[in-house]
Formats: sequence, structure tokens, C-alpha cells
Amino acid sequence: QVQLVESGGGLVQAGGSLRLSCAASGITLSINVMGWYRQAPGRQRELVATITRGGSTNYADSVKGRFTISRDNAKSTVFLQMNSLEPEDTAVYYCNAVLLATSGLYNYWGQGTQVTVSS
Repeated sequence: QVQLVESGGGLVQAGGSLRLSCAASGITLSINVMGWYRQAPGRQRELVATITRGGSTNYADSVKGRFTISRDNAKSTVFLQMNSLEPEDTAVYYCNAVLLATSGLYNYWGQGTQVTVSS
């Protein structure tokens, strides 16, 4: 019922910035939480940041003070502003949405966008 499309990834030097976006389509009003996760080769997928429908945010300790998650007025698009990027931030970044429907709780993922930070 929900499709997620990420954009904004790319190659950036250490200390630079990138802004990721994730556009949700479908039954977006039923989305309760949206977030960003990332996965590097040989590593588990890890939480980067989440934002609830009410605007509450949560960040991984490794990105606090550098990354900011936000959403548009329609609650159908989520952004991740990434500043002071470090090589350790290199990963595929995935958009996530949790949808609460009558039939249960559903978890959706985007296709991912590559972020590469060079030193």
C-alpha cells in the first residue's frame, strides 16, 4: 500500500553535506513512523534516525548533532540533512515507513541510495 523512493545520495568529501529525501506514495495517511537506516558492506543495517507522525525524533548516537530528520507538511516526504559527513557514514541509506492498518502493522522499505564520503 506504500511505496518509498529515495534520492539525494552521492559522493562527497569529508566535512561536506548531503540532503536525502524519501517520497512516499500510496496510503500515506496511515504511516505512523518514518525513518532512515543505513547498511555498510559486512555490517548490519542500523538505525540512523526516525520521526513520528507527531514530530518526535530519535537519532543514533553516532549522528547526533550532525544529522537532522524532518518531514514536509503532508507527512508524505521525509528528509535527512547530513552535515559534517565522515568516511564512517559511507553506506547505502534506506528509507523506512511503518504503517498501521486494520489488518496489522506493516514495514516498508525503499530501494536505497548510496552515500560515499571520501577522506
